[in-house]
Amino acid sequence: MEFDLKTIEALAPDQASLSAASKLTKRSNWPRLEKNEQQALIWGECQGSGSNPYRVVVDTGDHSYKCTCPSRKFPCKHTLALMWIAATAPASFAAAESIPEWVNDWLGRRRKTTPAPGQPTSGAAAKSIDEAARTDESAAVEDVAAVERREAAQRKRAGDTREAVSAALDELDQWIADQLRLGLSGFVDGSSDRCRRIAARLVDMKATALAGRIDEIPPRLMALRSEERPDAAIRELGKLVLLAKAWRSAPDDPELKRLVSTSETREQVLANPNARQVESFWEVLGEKIESRRDGLVSHSTWLLDLKSTTPKFAVLLDYFPASAGRRSNAFAPGDRFDARLVFYPSRKPLRALVAERMGEVMSGAWPDFSFGAAKDPLATHASYQDAAPWITDCPLMLPPGAILVDDRGTGWWQAADDPQGIALPIAGAVNQTLLGLDLAATAALWDGARLDLLAAQSGFGRLDLS
Repeated sequence: MEFDLKTIEALAPDQASLSAASKLTKRSNWPRLEKNEQQALIWGECQGSGSNPYRVVVDTGDHSYKCTCPSRKFPCKHTLALMWIAATAPASFAAAESIPEWVNDWLGRRRKTTPAPGQPTSGAAAKSIDEAARTDESAAVEDVAAVERREAAQRKRAGDTREAVSAALDELDQWIADQLRLGLSGFVDGSSDRCRRIAARLVDMKATALAGRIDEIPPRLMALRSEERPDAAIRELGKLVLLAKAWRSAPDDPELKRLVSTSETREQVLANPNARQVESFWEVLGEKIESRRDGLVSHSTWLLDLKSTTPKFAVLLDYFPASAGRRSNAFAPGDRFDARLVFYPSRKPLRALVAERMGEVMSGAWPDFSFGAAKDPLATHASYQDAAPWITDCPLMLPPGAILVDDRGTGWWQAADDPQGIALPIAGAVNQTLLGLDLAATAALWDGARLDLLAAQSGFGRLDLS
């Protein structure tokens, strides 16, 4: 690797990029750092604010590069940070036996347009590695009075936010009472406009997360048959009432704050001593990508703990503007990797962050979960509802069964050896090739009305159903 700090200084587009890059040079920001000296390549994954890390690759020979972040600065801070680590701590990079597919894709498409080493970009004279490094040092020396003023301001903002959210929940209670008074039929028919109006009010009153959830009620209702929508509306409104009551009783509860107002940052979750950590082998079961009415895209990646003897799940959740286009995902369904996950504190922890990724894991069958005499495939859902009744999507591992289709074209999951037992409806269209297959285990999400299939184990091996 042939980097020195002067080269990085010359390549940086401005001083702000250098300063931002200096904050990303900590090893903890990079769950993966690898190199291939034969091809003069280094690459890594830098964890940003979302669940999926940014993928960065640099050719150490001609200093060309690629990063999956949406920055319009070239090179971006992630690329500069990767180069910076290569220059100051080259031992951080593990020698890779093979080159990842996404790096090979870039090698096949790239054109060498990056300025050659030693050719500074415009404005290089105004940039300094030393200044970028000093930024952190000077920031560490703070005036005590300034710290006290900042903390006082933070306490005031927190108090103001709590009052505003409390008022927002009062308004929500009144809105729900009005919907029930006017009739559920009218609510279902006019849910789009009604939910949009109350969601806008909640955003103004700092209940941002709750507003986003209410804004998604109409598409959830419209995905059901017309005769099912009133019952579903009652469930959705009931969950909101319970969530509002829970927040009033414990407004500082991190799970409730996350669901009502704002979420913690990645750094706050990693620094939280109460956050559950699990180091295990993980398989990517599937992903859900949904365009929301507020202009954001929700990207959920569901994982299965392969070392657990009972089904354990995790979800990596990322949001980004729809205008940014689809991001390249760090994972694909069926991928397996060794990693330490840190879960957001909650009553039933599911949302997690990849704190450290140790490597890849060979493919294979799922563990034998020994469903035994368990007759109720929704027992897990009931457990989640008891602890946190406001949960919308609950992950399940269904026992042996099969997928069938009724006369109306609706797909159903039916338990094996129990033709008179419980059958669960499936959301969306069913792949006809799956009908009648013996499924040893099926991973899915249950929202109280429909199964959203993720993956299954069959005599043909793993089936991707997402």
